Amino acid sequence: MEKALNRQKVLLDHLRPSFSSPQSHESTDALFPSICAAGDSAAYHRTSAVGNDVVIVAACRTAICKAKRGGFKDTLADDLLAPVLKALMDRAKLNPSEVGDVVVDTVPIRTVNRQCSSGLQAVADVAACIKAGFYDIGIGTGLESMTIDKVVPGVGKVNPKVESFAQARDCLLPMGITSENVAQRYGVTRQEQDQAAVDSHWRAAEATASGKFKDESIPIEDPKTGEEKPVTVLVDDGICPNTNMQDLAKLKPVFRKDGATTAGNASQVSDGAGAVLLMKRSLAMQKGLPILGVFRSFAAVGVDPAVMGIGPAVAYQLPLSLQAFASQFVYCCKKLELDPEKVNVNGGAIAFGHPLGATGARCVGTLLYEMKRHGKDCRFGVISMCIGSGMGAAAVFERGDSADEFCNARAVKIMSFYQRMLDRYVCCYLAI
Repeated sequence: MEKALNRQKVLLDHLRPSFSSPQSHESTDALFPSICAAGDSAAYHRTSAVGNDVVIVAACRTAICKAKRGGFKDTLADDLLAPVLKALMDRAKLNPSEVGDVVVDTVPIRTVNRQCSSGLQAVADVAACIKAGFYDIGIGTGLESMTIDKVVPGVGKVNPKVESFAQARDCLLPMGITSENVAQRYGVTRQEQDQAAVDSHWRAAEATASGKFKDESIPIEDPKTGEEKPVTVLVDDGICPNTNMQDLAKLKPVFRKDGATTAGNASQVSDGAGAVLLMKRSLAMQKGLPILGVFRSFAAVGVDPAVMGIGPAVAYQLPLSLQAFASQFVYCCKKLELDPEKVNVNGGAIAFGHPLGATGARCVGTLLYEMKRHGKDCRFGVISMCIGSGMGAAAVFERGDSADEFCNARAVKIMSFYQRMLDRYVCCYLAI
């Protein structure tokens, strides 16, 4: 029994926020949604950051373009990713030999596959390896060419035993059907979904016009074909500034005759790539690199595959939710009682498109640059998304320039760290 308790103590010490000291178990302050939402004025004591924090020093991406007819329809997947990696190294002025690993979601370097959250999983894997001491610098990337990797209904041959288990069978449902299931089960109306789509396009168009994506986007040359000249692509081409409720109402449901999911309120199929450079804080400071953000936590959870769109609501309880389908987006906002002004402030996947493997990595840059613009009004941010076959994932980031001192923060008395972890393990772990 004593050995078991000791093992538990070691485990909880690993989960303890890095700024806590082993001697302060009874007075340690913890992060919870209500505290995170309060910004820099939160009742949460923050001591000086330590050198082994995992920080993001650079993040960039390609434009997100429509599959088969957009700016990258003639560009190979490798040619999407290579310039992004080069830009990342140039921004940090790093020698490639300094990078311990590159984790990609679809090409042969070291690969990871968690479907829609593959890019985010790659970033989380690199952060974990740096934290574990395997290396000090790593790159997490996401890549998807849905033009080349054609998405077709159905899957290959599966074990016939799958038919005997409802939830296993539901893992094979088309994503559009799961969207309809969410809308039907949780009462999300067609009008609510269309309004979410309008908001997404308008916000993305406004953000583009104001130049908000210039820091994160890099130009990519699309080779074209035949006698056409190469074209440099820099702007996301799926955004429709003139989207309105009247036009969306004319679109017919795609997946069910009596359904509500249409081509206008679902994410587009797209091509794109993104990359995130992570390293130890001490090394970033030694190199004089800017710190965009601090990687704080990651979680992936399982949900009923028939309604996989509820994944973000289960994975985490803080705002920034990826909207693959409007039904999912509306449900998660309602379920978590999120402030609409803090969710997808620059639009979401309905406007940009959703290049499956790339979206998670793309969102990291979009989130951190937006947090930087908000300054002290935005201390923590979350990227959250549903995942095909019944999962949800979320990652927590802290604003880069907020991780050292908070002059206006105040300490609060709470129960011991261990008691909180044991009594509310999931909430405490996800709220770090």
